[in-house]
Amino acid sequence: MARLYPIEKYRNIGIIAHIDAGKTTTSERVLFYTGISHKIGEVHEGAATMDWMEQERERGITITSAATTCFWCPGDYLKKDRTNEYRINLIDTPGHIDFTAEVQRSLRVLDGAVVVFDGVAGVEAQSETVWRQADRYHVPRVCFINKLDRMGASFEKSLQSIWDKLTINAVALQYPIGQEADFSAIIDLMEMKAVKFEGEMGKDVIKSEIPENMKAEADKWRNKMVEKIVAEDEALMEKYLNGEEISIDELKSTLRKATIGYKLVPVLIGSSLKNKGIQLVLDAVAYYLPSPIDVPAIVGIDPNNEEVKIERHARDEEPFSALAFKIATDPFVGTLTFARAYSGHFSKGGYLINTVTGERERIGRILRMHANEREEVDEVYAGDIVAFVGMKNTSTGHTLCEEKGLIILEKITFPEPVISIEVEPKAKADQEKMGASLKKLQEEDPTFRMETSQETGETILSGMGELHLDIIVDRLKREFGVETNVGRPQVSYKETIATNSEAECKYIKQTGGRGQYGHVKIKVEPLERGKGFEFINDIKGGSIPREYIAPTEKGIKEAMEKGVVAGYQLVDMKVTLYDGSFHEVDSSEIAFKIAGSMALQDAARKAGAHLLEPIMKLEVVIPPDFLGDVIGDVSARRGQIEETTDRPGVKVVYAKVPLSEMFSYATSLRSLTQGRGTSSMEFDHYEKVPGNIAQEVVEGKRK
Repeated sequence: MARLYPIEKYRNIGIIAHIDAGKTTTSERVLFYTGISHKIGEVHEGAATMDWMEQERERGITITSAATTCFWCPGDYLKKDRTNEYRINLIDTPGHIDFTAEVQRSLRVLDGAVVVFDGVAGVEAQSETVWRQADRYHVPRVCFINKLDRMGASFEKSLQSIWDKLTINAVALQYPIGQEADFSAIIDLMEMKAVKFEGEMGKDVIKSEIPENMKAEADKWRNKMVEKIVAEDEALMEKYLNGEEISIDELKSTLRKATIGYKLVPVLIGSSLKNKGIQLVLDAVAYYLPSPIDVPAIVGIDPNNEEVKIERHARDEEPFSALAFKIATDPFVGTLTFARAYSGHFSKGGYLINTVTGERERIGRILRMHANEREEVDEVYAGDIVAFVGMKNTSTGHTLCEEKGLIILEKITFPEPVISIEVEPKAKADQEKMGASLKKLQEEDPTFRMETSQETGETILSGMGELHLDIIVDRLKREFGVETNVGRPQVSYKETIATNSEAECKYIKQTGGRGQYGHVKIKVEPLERGKGFEFINDIKGGSIPREYIAPTEKGIKEAMEKGVVAGYQLVDMKVTLYDGSFHEVDSSEIAFKIAGSMALQDAARKAGAHLLEPIMKLEVVIPPDFLGDVIGDVSARRGQIEETTDRPGVKVVYAKVPLSEMFSYATSLRSLTQGRGTSSMEFDHYEKVPGNIAQEVVEGKRK
């Protein structure tokens, strides 16, 4: 079976934004205008197609990224000529920071993104986070300033906030006719036409002349646009400076190149809820965002030799390679492994190798997903996003490929959890069922951890925030029928060292028969925050034989997991093993492991081990009357106010606050502001805990 759509007509895109900027509403319009759904599901009515989990519909937020495939003919809104049809694989991602992993893994496998902004708020805290994530994966993007019909909305202020906070390279392609409730149409600055959206749900796109009173403003903005685009091409720049006419096609092709090369970011406008502007966003996706062949070849490593780099191009004749980016449990078909194919093609019924685990997996069924509905396909080609059914041992970030061309693609790295809770099943008989259910949820979500406390035997769940853990507990109840009792949320503290130190440990144990002997000398040094752990083997002249080095490192790592101050993990340190001795008969792996562990504990205590706590970046949006109260409250929570800014009718406070002071903050803020304040919070960095607080944490832990 041959490929149905040429690869240059593929667009793999995500919709990313701050919570409540209108991502899912925008996605619903995309499905409607592309003909995938015949009625629009509204988020506020709990009927959004892309929000298919019960928890999403109740809360009106997106929790899991939903994938869907749709088709679009740019410029041909009635689809009279299907020969110019583009195939768009769309992922709608969550906006809430607790589900940041969903955004991260989606961006890792996408070629382009549409970043949605609220026309009243402009760039918000989470907008900056998703923008940085897109920068990290070099994802070209277009911006969509949404909600321009709302009171207080301003195209120019929102655009200015993009220039100030995200990129000076944003270029406006459109200008609004009317503001707030009077927002009625869009000026297309490329074609210099007014565009109206009429008929059922704004399906009819009507282009007409720009109103006389808007022409001067439109000319001004078009000149700004043209200047930014021609600056990216020397030949065009010369034409422009010579006063020659530059065609729309020349502008579009130069803008396309500049967008794919991250040199420019097109900005579009509209109101998803009022059905204005979405068709033009789809046109921009087709015109300016890359196909799989426009982005650089994916680079991986040879599984047999990590030094050897391998490139895979988006061509059907190359060996098949794909990256698993999401695992989901489907009640009807079992485990679904979402994967992005980067090269080659593959037919169902064959075998794929997981190069991370070395396992061979048979692929019996391949599905193309539409939110939680599915369509069976026989083959998958380079550029496709599909779900494989029933894979047993594949996790997020694993590479799947054919035996004839093994490769390991770059893994996806996720942030560490910052908050934990203890859970126990209400019915003791559910203990085993709870363990199995949590294991399934852990396979789906790489930022969710489950462990059993060594001291108490209790089950501890860790995640990215209170909402994240709420959803896990809710899913346990609804999807797996396990009711639980939940303990108070706890902060995930860490420990680190302040200075360099050295330690020596001789572990000697004489019992009847063969004894134990392990002797190590180590140096420890603090590393920069966030650098993790580094182990250096600096043994000279065989004072410790090679086979005892790995066990020593293992003992050191195990001691770091337990910490020395209050039992939290030790981080950000370098450990150098530089000397020691061994006994021909009595030395063993276990003796060196114990010696390594004891030496590390001793060295860490000497190096001034202390506690670190997670510091959160907080954004609070409030009516001006409550500014003093809110700032006072944040300061009382050990918060550092970074800045306060104005938005239409509201004040915005930015602060850094310890997570331990922020439990139930949303409730406190509501009572402080008569229910009119909102906040969003995300992890920023770890910082040393003040002495008096550290003492309380240590004593609480000992209790």
